[in-house]
Amino acid sequence: MNSAIESKSFDFAVRIVNLYKHLVNENKEYVMSKQILKSGTSIGANVSEGEQGQSKADFYTKMCIALKEANETYYWLRLLYATDYLSEKEFISMETDIKEIIALLTSICKTTQQTQRK
Repeated sequence: MNSAIESKSFDFAVRIVNLYKHLVNENKEYVMSKQILKSGTSIGANVSEGEQGQSKADFYTKMCIALKEANETYYWLRLLYATDYLSEKEFISMETDIKEIIALLTSICKTTQQTQRK
């Protein structure tokens, strides 16, 4: 993996897959778990596509999509916690990771947008 965001988003996707399996197998929760599986794994997929983008504009677009997916994932994490599907410890651990990913992607999108204007 080439970059910090690529590595962090992949590792987070692994955690999301494991969370999905836990929610389905232990809690028999099928709706929110599917939503967080889709958005949580999409972050890394878009980052990976962006890293191999054909242009700076393609890179920027994929990173912004990854940021949107990260924000959606954070929503699902908060909802799972608020509805007692995640313990406080599980939530805080996942929240720390997703906030770091959101911060990185926000910085990447802002920096890329600024360099495209020049």
